[in-house]
Amino acid sequence: MATKRHTLRRTGFYISMIAFLAAMLFPFFIMLMTSFKGTKEAIARHPTLLPQDWTLKHYIDIFNPDIFPFLTYFKNSFLVSMTSACIAVFIGILGAYALSKLRFKGRLTINASFYTVYMFSGILLVVPLFKIISSLGLYDTETALIITMVVQTLPTAVFMLKSYFDTIPDEIEEAAMMDGLNRLQIIFYITVPLAISGIISVFVYCFMVAWNDYLFASIFLSSSANFTLPVGLNTLFSTPDYIWGRMMAASLATALPVVVMYALSERFIKGNLTAGGVKG
Repeated sequence: MATKRHTLRRTGFYISMIAFLAAMLFPFFIMLMTSFKGTKEAIARHPTLLPQDWTLKHYIDIFNPDIFPFLTYFKNSFLVSMTSACIAVFIGILGAYALSKLRFKGRLTINASFYTVYMFSGILLVVPLFKIISSLGLYDTETALIITMVVQTLPTAVFMLKSYFDTIPDEIEEAAMMDGLNRLQIIFYITVPLAISGIISVFVYCFMVAWNDYLFASIFLSSSANFTLPVGLNTLFSTPDYIWGRMMAASLATALPVVVMYALSERFIKGNLTAGGVKG
C-alpha cells in the first residue's frame, strides 16, 4: 500500500512538473512558430499553431543590414557584456577573497553593506550615473555602458564569490604559504582553480545582466552604430509595419547566446571541484 502511495505521489509530481514546464515554454514555442510564418499568416484572424507555409525569410531579413543590422548590435552587446563580466569577476575575486580570508577592521560592515545598492531602483541611479558619465566625456560610448554594468553586477559578484571562497579550507592556504606562495599567488594558483565552478556561475550571471540591459543602454547610447541588441530590438518593434515573424526571429536570435552560454557552463556551475582538496 505504501509503495502504491509513493508511486502515485511521484507520478503526480512528474505530471505537475511537465504541466509547469509546458506552461512556461509555450510562449517561446509560439515565438518560434511565428518566426517561421509568413507575414499574412502571422496576423491571420484564425491563427494556427504550426505554420502552414514554412519560411526562413524573417531570419534572412534580420541579417540584412538594410533591414536590421543584427550583427552590429550583436557585436556591441557581446563586447559590452564580455568586458563588463570579465572586469566584474576579476575585481570580485580580489574583493571576495579579502572579505573571506583576511581579517581587518570593518570587514563585517563592508560585507553587510554590499546589497545596499539593490535597495534603490535602477531608475534612481540614472541621473547620478548620467552626470558622471557626461562629465567624463563618455556619453554615447560603449565604455559608459561597461562602467555602468560593472557597477550593477559587482556587489552580487563579490557576495557570491565570497560564499564559494568560504568553503575552501584554510589548511590549503596555510600549506601554500609554507611552500613560499604570496597572497596573489595563492589567489590565482590555489583559490581560483578550486572555486572555478563559482567563478563560472558568477561570470554567466554578470554576462546575462549586461546582455539583457535595456534601461541604461537606452539612456547612455544615442547613435544607432553603438546600440546593443535590446535597444536595437526596440527600434525594430517601433517600426510602422509590424512584421511579427521578423520580430520573433530577432528576439529568439538575441536570446540564443545566453542559452548556449548557460548550457555550456552548466557542468561547471553544478560541479563541486573543491571535493578532495584536503587529504587526511
